[in-house]
Amino acid sequence: MRCDSNAHHTAWVSTNCNGRGESLLGFLNSLNLEILNRGNESAFCNASRQEVIDITLGSYGLLESITNWKVSWEPSLLDHRHILFTLRGSVPAFLIRNPRGTNWGSYREGLRDKPEMSMEDKAGLGLAVHWIQQALITSYEVNCPLRPAKNWRKSLKWTSELESLRREIRRLFNKCRADNKSSSWELYREAQRRYRKEVRKASKETWRTFCSSINNLPR
Repeated sequence: MRCDSNAHHTAWVSTNCNGRGESLLGFLNSLNLEILNRGNESAFCNASRQEVIDITLGSYGLLESITNWKVSWEPSLLDHRHILFTLRGSVPAFLIRNPRGTNWGSYREGLRDKPEMSMEDKAGLGLAVHWIQQALITSYEVNCPLRPAKNWRKSLKWTSELESLRREIRRLFNKCRADNKSSSWELYREAQRRYRKEVRKASKETWRTFCSSINNLPR
């Protein structure tokens, strides 16, 4: 679980401790929750301060499973930067088989390699039907493996203008961290607002295109 705690404590490398931080730490200890943050990079940054108040929580068993925890340098459109990490051993939440991706040649070869079965009486016929059913299912599952389901609708169409705005925001943010001047933060916030506006515009346009493609599908 990732959260904006709005609480200060040196346990998650804040610059100081306050009452809210002490209360939160006691609550986490009562639930046996661990702080999974790595390093001391501030995820919260604005013109007035930078502070570590965004924390990632999990059970003790996850301590060794969380890797590559870091604060992203990509623009987030907010004062809070994105937090990224890898959970080792995790699997996609939704897996599907796509019949179009089946290796039909190997599927047929697999069926041919199955040993023949006698159908001399009714009992043998029943067993043969079950054998054929299982052979078909097994060969299909082998030659059409489970794969992660994909979301084919993109949230927005990425353009060179958006890429340019994102680079500009990253440049201005680095400048703000270097000189920490109010004028630099004003330029950064203005670029952030412009980038947010263009992202929303692109998202709406992508949604309209997606809806139009649905309406144009044959019935």
